[in-house]
Amino acid sequence: MLQGQRVAVVIPAFNAGGRLKSVLLAVPSFVDEFVVVDDGSHPRAEAATEARVAWVRHDRNRGVGAAILTGYAEARRLGADVAVVMAADGQMDPADLPALLAPVLQRQAAYSKGDRLSHPDCPRVMPLTRFAGNCCLTWLTRRVTGLTGLMDSQCGYTALRLDALDRLPLEWLYPRYGFPNDLLAALAGAGLPVAQVTVAPVYRGEPSGIRPALAAIVYPLVLLRGFLVKGLARRRIGTAASGPTRAAARAAG
Repeated sequence: MLQGQRVAVVIPAFNAGGRLKSVLLAVPSFVDEFVVVDDGSHPRAEAATEARVAWVRHDRNRGVGAAILTGYAEARRLGADVAVVMAADGQMDPADLPALLAPVLQRQAAYSKGDRLSHPDCPRVMPLTRFAGNCCLTWLTRRVTGLTGLMDSQCGYTALRLDALDRLPLEWLYPRYGFPNDLLAALAGAGLPVAQVTVAPVYRGEPSGIRPALAAIVYPLVLLRGFLVKGLARRRIGTAASGPTRAAARAAG
């Protein structure tokens, strides 16, 4: 536990290869459990045997966003208060974990998002095409969400207070690579505060899982959907707030 709260690490894994084990070994001991979600890997990923590891498998590839939501649900079932998302390929530095968790554990934010672009190593480490694409998507995501200070919309290194899930339209969130943009839109619509923490950019020559031509078509549509998701989150909050009042009126009648 950390600051009296249970912390889970959610790891979406698709054809992760041999790096998953090293990721598990590198995470600090204060993490209470890991939830590894095998998102339909071929061949099946090898299940970990460590006591802290819960293993969930999708029968087919449903996308990284769907795997994260499955991981959140399992972490919550296991009694975690906060869930951190880390990649199975070692692109998140475990040394950044305490700083990433701090705003959420201290209830300064419901969601804490890593910011690689503000790290001094970013210009040297991050491939230029990824840097340019990230800056463009971040600028667009700011416009959709209203999160004017957002610096790195695409960073997957995040921490979420799990009780915030009750205020979000989870069934509407995009299940694949546009998931972080949709989640930010939902959080903004629900009025849940988002923190940013500078984290180290880690690249080891891995190819991007996003094909540029497909991204050019899909991401604009995902970002447009963000307005819908943001509105749905606002509506959910309004419905929840008015629910007790309506119930009281019926009882009085």
